[in-house]
Amino acid sequence: MEKRWVQAVEGNKEHTETLAKELKIDKSLAQILVQRGIATFEEARHFFRPALEAIHDPFLMKDMDKAIARIDIALVNKEKILIYGDYDVDGTTSVALAYSFFKMFSNHLEYYIPDRHKEGYGISTAGIDYAKEHGFTLVIALDCGIKSNEKINYANGLGIDFIICDHHLPGDELPAAVAVLDPKREDCPYPFKELAGCGIGFKLAQAFCIHHELPKEKYEQYLDLVMVSIAADIVPVLDENRVLAYHGLKKLNNNPCMGLRALMQSSGPIKDFTLTDIVFTVAPRINAAGRMDHAREAVKMLLCAEDSRAQEQSIFINLHNTERKTTDQLTTAEALAFIGACEILINKKTTVVYNQNWNKGVIGIVASRLTETYYRPTVVLTESNGFLTGSARSVPGFDLYEALLGCADLLEQFGGHKFAAGLTMKAENIDSFMDRFESVVSASITDDLLRPEIKIDAAINLNQIDGKFQRILAQMAPFGPGNMAPVFVTHGVFYVGNTYIVGTKHLKLSIKQQNSSTFECIGFNLAEFQEALKPNQPFSVCYTIEENVWREQRRLQLNIKAIKIDN
Repeated sequence: MEKRWVQAVEGNKEHTETLAKELKIDKSLAQILVQRGIATFEEARHFFRPALEAIHDPFLMKDMDKAIARIDIALVNKEKILIYGDYDVDGTTSVALAYSFFKMFSNHLEYYIPDRHKEGYGISTAGIDYAKEHGFTLVIALDCGIKSNEKINYANGLGIDFIICDHHLPGDELPAAVAVLDPKREDCPYPFKELAGCGIGFKLAQAFCIHHELPKEKYEQYLDLVMVSIAADIVPVLDENRVLAYHGLKKLNNNPCMGLRALMQSSGPIKDFTLTDIVFTVAPRINAAGRMDHAREAVKMLLCAEDSRAQEQSIFINLHNTERKTTDQLTTAEALAFIGACEILINKKTTVVYNQNWNKGVIGIVASRLTETYYRPTVVLTESNGFLTGSARSVPGFDLYEALLGCADLLEQFGGHKFAAGLTMKAENIDSFMDRFESVVSASITDDLLRPEIKIDAAINLNQIDGKFQRILAQMAPFGPGNMAPVFVTHGVFYVGNTYIVGTKHLKLSIKQQNSSTFECIGFNLAEFQEALKPNQPFSVCYTIEENVWREQRRLQLNIKAIKIDN
């Protein structure tokens, strides 16, 4: 499917001119900063030099004072505390952080991760029963619980208090917990709304240290875990998340916890990990434990205090990841074959597929892959515990959560956000859901949103790219949602020398403009253009600028995202 090239609006030219002069940088880079809301020297200073001192006061979060007060009572009375979390990366890093932190102050602490296949997402009756049977009177729930009203009522009836640390959208009523920490609740004045679940756990630890006048190192030691959750949960890398991700990456690359170090070593020869590296190497391995077996194995690895134990656990996790890859590839192939055999499904504006034999642990990955192929809101369902349970994925610009709200009467439960969600329904509702979901989406989605786009930040000439340009660009990292690696467009380029196919799908070539240097390029999945490119025929390219390291030699490389032959 051919992508749309969408050029960003330039932004205030006066701000761009001023910023370029004050920072002594190329106007195109100043333009990108202005486009991203950075218009003054002071704002640029905070952006380029994220400072931990700039993170927000945790007590601005509604109910934080109640949470700390209840934890203090539990510690004084030596109550048993259960750290409870979801089975994905955000949940397991949250549990590892909170358990490790509060273990410094209590010997009456355990953690609990629900079984994905038996209990499903969120706070479960089985988890509450476990707490009751083992004498826990306080549960700190992370990355889940904001819509678990009935379960919290059940726990209250058993004399078990809950502190909820969540970042998902609340329902109409908040659960009756002792404290509900969620910046997205309407009455919460916390200035940044996009923390990951592990970020909420971090703020809880920060608040505890401030309240007890403990050194900040007590909670800052967990920045690597927070950064991994930010990368894996695809939250905006803005404001506080940018600060946490920036310093978390520093810790990860210099002094990570034993478990993350072992996973990094098994991920391949990457010297300096970026958020993207985490998304594609470390995060899938952590997730694999919960997908194929039980997520407590991931927590166990993240809590390892000895290198030898961490190495053993990472081998175990890697085996699960290998199994996960095989399973998700087979499931994706089955789903694509099913859609491809049905013209009605091909021509819809949504994808909803179901197979009772699909592994519940990989359907989220499969939903993402189907969305990449057909580029439309997608739901993948399987059978679990007498219900159909599934994962949903959206395309940029379309609010998936709102679409599911329009189908709420057909669902037993659902939760998530604009781009991804989980849902459960009765088997008899599948046909009605397929029709309703198609109807709701069709009524609001535009044709443009059903076609992938490349967002272009600035048009530049190749002779603007030099060492200083790249150094300033590199300082804009860490890149992620809300602050993606800038995409440039250059028109009227020519290829120099020969073009090569790398593997079977990728194009390698060198390009230049008149009066410019020659730049090496790689175009992933662009092999089809080898025959279309002719000597002395100008073309346009969209690309990001990277530093390619090969045999310890660093060179600039353009990562081409799309090519258009000039008329």
